[in-house]
Amino acid sequence: MTYIPTYAVDAPERAEIDALPGSLLLEFGVDWCPHCQGAQPAIEAALRDYPDLRHVKVEDGPGRPLGRSFRVKLWPTLILLHDGREVARVVRPTDVSEVSEILSTIAAC
Repeated sequence: MTYIPTYAVDAPERAEIDALPGSLLLEFGVDWCPHCQGAQPAIEAALRDYPDLRHVKVEDGPGRPLGRSFRVKLWPTLILLHDGREVARVVRPTDVSEVSEILSTIAAC
C-alpha cells in the first residue's frame, strides 16, 4: 500500500485491527501537529521499501478509543502489528532510520 498523507477521522474498531492478518503499520496523530508534519518525510521514505505493507493513519485525541487502547500519549506514534499483535513501536520519529528500524522487524514475523 502506498503512503497515506492525511489522518483518517473515522478510526476502525480495535477488534477490526486485531483481526487483520499479516503486517500493518498503524500511525496515530493529527494533521495540524508540528511533530506529525515533521515526521512525514521520514515515514514516506521508509515506506517506499515496503510497498506491500498496509499503512493505516488514524486521527487521535481525547475520546478516541483506538488510540487509548494502544496507550498512545505522544504524536506521531507508529505501531507495527503482525496478525493483530504489536511487534514494534516508535514515537515521534525524526529520521528515516528510526522508522526503517521498526519496519525491518517485518522480516522476523
